[in-house]
Amino acid sequence: MSKPSLRSFASTDRFLAEIATPALRPGYVLLGDEVFLYQRCRTGVLATLAPADTRDFCLHDLDLAETSIFDVLDLAQTPSLMAPFQVFFVRNLKTLYGRGSKKEEFAAIDAYFRSPNPQAVILFVADHLHIPTDLRRMDMQDKERYDRIRETLGDWCSLVELARVDEPDAVRWLTEAALTRSVAFDPDAARELVDALGADMMLIASEFEKLALYVTAPEILKSLGPEARPRITLGDVETMVLAAKQRSLYELTDAISLRDRPRALLLLHGLLNASDGGEDSSIGHLYMLARTFRQMLIIHEKNVRDSRAIWGVLWQGFRMPPFAAEDLIRQARRYKSRAPLTRALRLIARADLELRSSPANKLLVLERLILALATDPTPSPYEATQFAMEL
Repeated sequence: MSKPSLRSFASTDRFLAEIATPALRPGYVLLGDEVFLYQRCRTGVLATLAPADTRDFCLHDLDLAETSIFDVLDLAQTPSLMAPFQVFFVRNLKTLYGRGSKKEEFAAIDAYFRSPNPQAVILFVADHLHIPTDLRRMDMQDKERYDRIRETLGDWCSLVELARVDEPDAVRWLTEAALTRSVAFDPDAARELVDALGADMMLIASEFEKLALYVTAPEILKSLGPEARPRITLGDVETMVLAAKQRSLYELTDAISLRDRPRALLLLHGLLNASDGGEDSSIGHLYMLARTFRQMLIIHEKNVRDSRAIWGVLWQGFRMPPFAAEDLIRQARRYKSRAPLTRALRLIARADLELRSSPANKLLVLERLILALATDPTPSPYEATQFAMEL
């Protein structure tokens, strides 16, 4: 993949450049839940500091929920007999900021970094924070967590912000990544892909791989001629991504909200037939269905009536594509209270549990779910008690 010099990538670019120089710090904190940027950082660290031939001896993936910070620091201070350099990825940093003062833990951290092992680097993973593209719009709770980490670890560790990638940078990333594959990505197609996936870079990268493989298939290349460059067009995006995964999904939730059971079942079958994995893709469809109902629940609770107001209540990375905003507002308003929306989420959660239990017929599980979602619930005096027991 390409390494674009984009504003959203600036923090990770600086980090990746630094680890390859003598300016390497003994510790870093990877701040944020942007998985794509985290994977980019991890891949760069492994390529530079943990080569494949010694990786089994020098790479340590630790979790503070299972390993104490004292043991982590002791391991970092101990030289390895099998590798010249050691890399420690330490997850669940939030456990250091739970109840209690944790004076002993932070005293041990200070003591280590005053005289760190020069042949080791510790990378704390703070993925319990959500960092928006615009830091000024950071949630107050995340801001407090960010400040506390900076105050306690900032003196010893460099902070690497893994913020959400903004849409223009995501579009440019697509264009430049396509060039590295000798593929042209039409600007309107790139914008449509980013728009449809809400600038979620993990989804964008995954869909880009599918599109690149599609347009470079031997039969496609043969039809283009020897000198023509493969091209990803708006039609390719609408066919490979939006039609199967986005528009049909909102048509399905529209039929559910209208209690149109025959149409909902037809749309379910169409969604499965359009998916590469058929019934095996059912977990992914349930995830998208749950996400859509959560969006409708927030829209309903915030009484959103205009698509312009929707961006104020749904955060970046949790928004629907603009073409679906009005439809989803209309669907959410069909529910008179939050009860049927929370019921829908419970039904989806039960179906998800059933699918993960390897049922004999996955299609039957999905059909029962859609019929239940598209049916008005019958009041039961035992429903509240049953749900409490499930929790």
